[in-house]
Amino acid sequence: MPSPVNYTLTGDIGVITIDHPPVNALSLAVRQGIMDSLDAAAGDASRAVLIICEGRTFCAGADISEFGKPPEEPWLPAVVNRIEAFDKPVVAALHGTALGGGFEIALGAHYRCALASAKIGLPEVRLGLLPGAGGTQRTPRLAGVGAALDLMTSGVPVDAHRALAAGLIDRVFDADLADAAMAWIAELVDEDAGPRRASELPIAAHDGGIFDQYRARLAKKARGQVAPQAIVDCVEQAAMTEFADGEAFERETFMKLMAGDQSAALRHFFFAEREAAKVEGLAMGAQTRPIESVGIIGGGTMGGGIAMSFANAGFAVTLVEISDEALDRGLSIVDRNYTGSVKRGKLSEDAAAANRARIAGSTDYANLADVDLVIEAVFEDPGLKKEIFARLDGTCKPGAILATNTSYQDVDAIAAVTGRPQDVIGLHFFSPAHIMKLLEVVRGEKTADDVLATCMQLAKRLRKVPVVSGVCYGFIGNRMLRPYGKQVQLLLLEGASPGQIDAAMEGFGMAMGPLRVFDLAGLDVGYKARQALPDEMKGDPATYRVPELLVEAGRLGQKSGAGFYRYDDDGKPIPDPAVDEIIERTAQEFGIERREIGDDEIVECLLRALVDEGRKIVAEGIAQRESDIDVVYVYGYGFPAWRGGPMHYGAAAGL
Repeated sequence: MPSPVNYTLTGDIGVITIDHPPVNALSLAVRQGIMDSLDAAAGDASRAVLIICEGRTFCAGADISEFGKPPEEPWLPAVVNRIEAFDKPVVAALHGTALGGGFEIALGAHYRCALASAKIGLPEVRLGLLPGAGGTQRTPRLAGVGAALDLMTSGVPVDAHRALAAGLIDRVFDADLADAAMAWIAELVDEDAGPRRASELPIAAHDGGIFDQYRARLAKKARGQVAPQAIVDCVEQAAMTEFADGEAFERETFMKLMAGDQSAALRHFFFAEREAAKVEGLAMGAQTRPIESVGIIGGGTMGGGIAMSFANAGFAVTLVEISDEALDRGLSIVDRNYTGSVKRGKLSEDAAAANRARIAGSTDYANLADVDLVIEAVFEDPGLKKEIFARLDGTCKPGAILATNTSYQDVDAIAAVTGRPQDVIGLHFFSPAHIMKLLEVVRGEKTADDVLATCMQLAKRLRKVPVVSGVCYGFIGNRMLRPYGKQVQLLLLEGASPGQIDAAMEGFGMAMGPLRVFDLAGLDVGYKARQALPDEMKGDPATYRVPELLVEAGRLGQKSGAGFYRYDDDGKPIPDPAVDEIIERTAQEFGIERREIGDDEIVECLLRALVDEGRKIVAEGIAQRESDIDVVYVYGYGFPAWRGGPMHYGAAAGL
């Protein structure tokens, strides 16, 4: 097997070329190849050395196949230090994405150049780690403390021009990276420019309070996470100590993080997301149907968001509503969303205008006759949905995919009203649909393989994370919410307050406590869904009496100014004694004796409800694997990724 690293002498420049598809990951063979190439360069007539990569990218980080295995020498820190200690100038030429250990290789080089299209970053924090090959020590010496902390605690890559402005690279080229880099190295050699080692640079003057400022900021933004705080500690060491001492501190801290629960959880989630794309019984590269045009039925918040998702990905979209008035309302939602995206800096005005231009409105189903995919996104009325699908069956061309965005209804029953059930599938987007990453892909009993394969591929074009679900009430995510929500209601009756439950779950790491979520979604939504259920599916009345009473009192949630909380003009939730009275009366009605309940009991009780239902879902074949449930809950329901997802956490905690 040929080496993934090749060394050649071109004139008086030694060239180390890494060619390890697909992303030039820093495997053992690559690390050893770099060391061997430096040995060769040390003994030849080269006056400088270039490190460059073949393929679509510079080294994009660690080799994920080595995750969880004992490290083998040469370790990456040793490779980076060897590059930096080399007595001839070393230049790293970057293209594609130079991330993590790949960028640390570049930091070890004495000079750095990049294509203008390159992205540069240190995203280890996303795996519960920190840059462990000198990144926390060299970055602040090159870019300053603030820029280094921003780069590493966010994990977000920056483009080449921002990296140049920060001092992380020295040159940006528009094209012909290899030729431009060789010409620049020739200039450096002619100027007799020697090695310029980042480890020997002083750290620029900075506000001594910056570290505590970042700690406080991260305590709110990355609540409960240890890696961002550890990065601050390491950069502070860089500012206070010699490089060797800071490097030793970084290595010790890295190893602690690697052995910790949070990194294990985040690494689990990293693989879980990739595993979710694999569909049992569906071959990789399975045949798909072409999708270029899309119809959306329903111009409400969800329908408008779905339309934006497709328009943003370059699809032609037809948004259909029942009347001109309803259509105008729907398109105005889209317009407001695009205006907001521009104001927040998410889109340029030109990009927003181009995306908006891809969305056309109509009140005539005939305009859906030739589209490749139709998504129904009306409210949860099973009769209405079936009526729409029967109409689509007679309107849409053969082979068009017919999808429902229902969040809990029977996809097979909807498909049965058509003469083409093989073309019907569930595509459950999460609100706001143009922002949320999760897409539950609901495979009906008769859904064709090429329809499923098309929708899985389509999700990637939309930059969504697809998870396949079978057909059941609520699919994966919302089905698990039912026992979770029921347990919330029982905890209220037994003595916990809405504020205590929300604080306990937010303290655990949930993005929002369950009562705030219920208020935000609208208590009337669950009320109407429950009214449509047969009595045997409603369960114990104690598990829904309180929200039922709130709705009947006109407390529909945040939109009406009151639900489990009352809300001020800014939407801030305020505990309401009136709700406490309703809860206490309901507890008496059901003969429940109230008591003191601790936060730990709340967390364990609610997570156990999720985990138990999740195991049933896997056992029934609704979800393919437990890790798929973790992906659903992290991306769709605000479960903290650094806990790994409910199923990972449940297994680790013995629930």
